[in-house]
Amino acid sequence: MKNKIIFLVFTFLSTISYSQYENEASPENPYGKPHPDAPTQIKDYKDLIGTCNCKSISRKPDQSWAEPVDMKWTFKYIMNGMAVQDETLKADGNHSGSLRQFIADSSKWYVHYYSSASPTTKLSTWDGNKNKDGDIVLYRKQKAPNGADGFFRLTFYDISKLGYKWVGEWVNEAQTVTFPTWKIECTWAD
Repeated sequence: MKNKIIFLVFTFLSTISYSQYENEASPENPYGKPHPDAPTQIKDYKDLIGTCNCKSISRKPDQSWAEPVDMKWTFKYIMNGMAVQDETLKADGNHSGSLRQFIADSSKWYVHYYSSASPTTKLSTWDGNKNKDGDIVLYRKQKAPNGADGFFRLTFYDISKLGYKWVGEWVNEAQTVTFPTWKIECTWAD
């Protein structure tokens, strides 16, 4: 009888614990799922959730394009489905990731970036939204090498069942001048 009571208590506590975090990654949902109480914008990233095989291409110091680097890019829901995290694992050993939270008061996504190649005490932050074309566009103030005011803009685009593309580029304040410095093309691994 004592073992039966212990089993029932353990089962009950396990159920309570799991239900508190039912949106976290699980065998049924390996990348988690959106929390039903999260802002509806949590689904802006739904078409990026999962793992893609990618080619990452960045500019060299002479401004020519470097050889592509193989990369795995994984997006998942975190914080019990209230935020999104991504992680890149690159063949060259430079890995990175971001924490993505939508803040309803400002109606924007805030994306905090970190990298193994450049550890820092303060994470770089971009903000932005999904546009009417379905692209996710994020900005961070950044001057050009010549001192001109502008932004470093990150854009996820051509999002489909086959994969997606991403570009990081400097743009002037009017967004009439662009200079891409990093491009990534991804196809679904799953």
